[in-house]
Amino acid sequence: MRIGVIGFGLRIEMIVDQLLQFDLGVELAAITDINIHKVSEQLAEKGRNTAAITMYSDADEMLDKEQLDGVLIGTRCSLHTRMAKKVLKRNLPLFLEKPVATTMEDLLSLKEAAAASESEVVVSFPLRNTPLLKLVKGIVDSGKLGTVEHVQAINNVPYGGVYFHNWYRDERETGGLFLQKATHDFDYINYLLGLKPVTICAMKSKQIFKGDKPEGLYCKDCDEFKSCPESPFVQKFFQAELSHGDMCSFAKDTGNEDSGSALIQYESGMHVSYSHNFFARKAAAVRGSRLLGYKGTVEFDWNTDIAKVYMHHTSRIETYQVDSSQMSHGGGDAALASNFLKVMQGKEKSGTSLDAGLLSALMCLKAKESAETHTFKEIAWCLMPTC
Repeated sequence: MRIGVIGFGLRIEMIVDQLLQFDLGVELAAITDINIHKVSEQLAEKGRNTAAITMYSDADEMLDKEQLDGVLIGTRCSLHTRMAKKVLKRNLPLFLEKPVATTMEDLLSLKEAAAASESEVVVSFPLRNTPLLKLVKGIVDSGKLGTVEHVQAINNVPYGGVYFHNWYRDERETGGLFLQKATHDFDYINYLLGLKPVTICAMKSKQIFKGDKPEGLYCKDCDEFKSCPESPFVQKFFQAELSHGDMCSFAKDTGNEDSGSALIQYESGMHVSYSHNFFARKAAAVRGSRLLGYKGTVEFDWNTDIAKVYMHHTSRIETYQVDSSQMSHGGGDAALASNFLKVMQGKEKSGTSLDAGLLSALMCLKAKESAETHTFKEIAWCLMPTC
């Protein structure tokens, strides 16, 4: 199976590594990237035979010249839709990074391109593929909780500084942090509930990562380099953490909110509350949910790999421990890579379809619009391919 990559970023490199590690006949045949020299160095450091990989600076040229069994897209977020449409036009199996679109215009054009294509698309949603969430899905579907009538979801991101230190700080690239983070959470919540979201309202704020430092300031050039909690120096020597980047996160040119919340109503009338923030650190990290029915509640957290079931009408509490400590994205990446391999072989359909990616992106775009206009927003199903 000959695969090609458009945008050889860190995330796609992880998925490619998974595909190659399966040792099931996958060959990295071609790469398109704006920095071919850097990519070649990365591959050489990993011991890859770069002579066997054809490098391109233009995606259309690669797609026209190479005989590929599948394509993976890992460009910066604002280019996901544009590059995806090139692959969809050629009806090739596609692995697409999230978010699938960062603007409503891109979302609609991607929907249109997908409707005219025969491509099977795997969207990079690892969370719903993790052993922990599969466990929770089984508990929900068993009926032991009763019908889920309320969800409390939270994501306290311990590495949130990454969204203010480097290129992620540019909202023209990210589309904001609902699209960067909540796109995963909205997807797994939709998956667990099996219901259609119909209305959303949201709020966001920027209280921490703002300031009057000069635009374009690098940490090494700042007089607070050895005292600022966000500097690579302090993170390395005093916080025992990897640096999140080397640009000032308190400069005038930092974009993105640093916390946000949303209320989502579903077709049954039940609703979900969701909240994320980007300045929690260390043991304050939480990512998971509580799902409540009349009979019981299940709660889970990817940071602990623990799920608990509380029965409401007995004294029973059930605790489940999953061990995904040695697995990328809690085991979700291996499942995504395996699914994409089988999609290319014609043995499976996508487990994280483009429909799911479009819906999640639509919810995030509507959440952003709601937060900026202080209004409730309809999640219009007529925008979706299955409408």
